[in-house]
Amino acid sequence: MGRLALPPRLVDWSLFALVGLAAATGLTSFWVGHPSDAVVFWTHAVAGLSIPPLLFVKFRRVAGRVRDRRAWDRATPLSLALAAVAVAAAATGVAWAVGVAVPLGFWTLLNLHILFGLLLVPLLLVHLRARYRPLRRTDLRGRRVALQYAGVVAVAGTTSALLRWLATLFRTPAATRRFTGSRALDDDADLPVTSWVADDPDPVDPTTWTCSIDGLVERPLELGVDDLDPTAERRVLLDCTSGWYAERDWRGVRLGDLLDAAGVRGDTAWVTVRSVTGYRWSLPLDEARGAVLATHLSGERLDHGHGYPVRLVAPDRRGFQWVKWVDGIEVRRRPDPWQWVAIFVSGL
Repeated sequence: MGRLALPPRLVDWSLFALVGLAAATGLTSFWVGHPSDAVVFWTHAVAGLSIPPLLFVKFRRVAGRVRDRRAWDRATPLSLALAAVAVAAAATGVAWAVGVAVPLGFWTLLNLHILFGLLLVPLLLVHLRARYRPLRRTDLRGRRVALQYAGVVAVAGTTSALLRWLATLFRTPAATRRFTGSRALDDDADLPVTSWVADDPDPVDPTTWTCSIDGLVERPLELGVDDLDPTAERRVLLDCTSGWYAERDWRGVRLGDLLDAAGVRGDTAWVTVRSVTGYRWSLPLDEARGAVLATHLSGERLDHGHGYPVRLVAPDRRGFQWVKWVDGIEVRRRPDPWQWVAIFVSGL
């Protein structure tokens, strides 16, 4: 790494680009969970693992100025904080990948990795404002530079594969992780009760609860608990953004059957599933038809923590999109744009 004699400005802008790519793919990974989306997670890993060698080159370059307190300016403490957060983000990401377990209460190393990653972006933007130097054409010239960058990316990709191989070889907890990074729960383990952004309503009263099906339908419906006929059974994998996954048996009502009963209009394209908290998520119509409004988990009636009386089961979706405490289905032409606000404020 000491031989990576890259132009200083190119190193700096490369770090900026890699942090942006890692942040973008990291945030995107929250919303996707189908195996066809694995490239998002692979790109995130390669981008993240490409950062440390470039950080090493940059640290060598600035070490003298950091050691000499007389060379400090007002932006130096921020730069040091940025460096510390960048190292912490990389370290916690690698530690989670290889299966390191640290007791952090309700948190995991994955949560810390996400926290450091999110903190890295605003720190980098402020740092950029203080240290901005535009790229020059001369910084981008030379076949050697291209080969060096290709080498950094190749090493990062190889390291990602090696970490997975080592986890399998030593049978660490990471050996059972999916492409999303989530680790498998034991088959007999209870599903953790997790909710997105502190959603925690009072228990639903089954005697007054109803679920409406309206929007672009011919016959709006209003269903009570006794109107649900839970005959649809599916074994579905739930992959939670907290870092675990599990396959369990779910029983309930096919959402497609309810949509057929309501008579979906021809210009429908999306279905929004809403919680009693206001939390909601939209699915394309074809996908929604294959979803289940679950009333039972592993043969037992849902309890409050898992979404009683009805919870959405959406195969190949991340856990936070499995809406709990469902009380409304809206058939729409387009996805509900307010869901992006609701998922962050419904817990309030």
